[in-house]
Amino acid sequence: MSESRLRRLVWLFPDRESTRNNAKWSAAFWQTYAEVAKELDLSWERVAPEAVTVDALDVHDVKVYIDGERVTPEDTVFLTSLYTLAYQMGDAFTQYTLYSVLEHAGFYLPHPPELAATVNDKLATILLLKDSPVPPIPTVRIGTGRDLIYDEYVSSIAGLTYPAVAKPAGWGSSRGVNLARDDHDVRGLLSLAQGGDTTLVFQPYLGSGTADFRVFLIDGEPLGVLLRAPGDGALYPQFSTGAKVAWVDMPKELAEAVPYFAAKVPVPFLCVDFLFDGERFWLSEIELDGGIICPDPTNPEAVRTQRELIAARFGAYRDAHTRFFRKDA
Repeated sequence: MSESRLRRLVWLFPDRESTRNNAKWSAAFWQTYAEVAKELDLSWERVAPEAVTVDALDVHDVKVYIDGERVTPEDTVFLTSLYTLAYQMGDAFTQYTLYSVLEHAGFYLPHPPELAATVNDKLATILLLKDSPVPPIPTVRIGTGRDLIYDEYVSSIAGLTYPAVAKPAGWGSSRGVNLARDDHDVRGLLSLAQGGDTTLVFQPYLGSGTADFRVFLIDGEPLGVLLRAPGDGALYPQFSTGAKVAWVDMPKELAEAVPYFAAKVPVPFLCVDFLFDGERFWLSEIELDGGIICPDPTNPEAVRTQRELIAARFGAYRDAHTRFFRKDA
């Protein structure tokens, strides 16, 4: 393959994190991303959507700038995944429309803009992958708004079993996850979500101890599996409740399903999340920008696995960028 002209990986990310959150995410993976990118002769940086300006006075010679510095399709890749936590919603439209502008300006985008909305919504993802060899978790999606008081959603939950897990349709990091034990809980959770116009999904609760397996695919090949198990007494895996996280071997059932996901979503980097209830696996969601963390920074093997996976991810972006411009040559 010819030498790549790529020099810059730019992660478009809303500038709305607190000082403490910035420090937390930097320690978890952002700083490691920058270090590994440098080892590959690349830069890696987070850029707010509003920092990108575009001069299209001549539509045949479009100029794109980041904080006033010119970048080109040949030297820069933008990573474009929607981020829609409650405090990021003010940037959602800006993120989404900017992706389209950059695509039509000739930039290679490894996270295809047409998938941005789909993978950001838990039910849209399930419907995209409804023929998955690992069954998708059954899901009900309910929007909230001014007319919620009329309970017109009731018909959609007639077949929902309890207890059920409730979670925002477009959030991540296990935020907003709750347990509904009956239809009264459903009503209460929806009324709380209404305060932020937050759409919820409801799914069967698979029981205490239900674990999450994240499979990392690089160019369709599984290069890592991260197990996330709930802490003692917790309903679901989350760091704040003592979640246990570790790199593990690929379960046989998931290995057999990998070709399906590689073909269905042919991107350089993809995370596929599965729930395991102790007896069977269920497809939960996919992410185009799932964080590559290190479950134990004191364990050299765990650190090596994290860094090798990040390097493979960034290398796949570079190879795809090279192929993109070779095709257009």
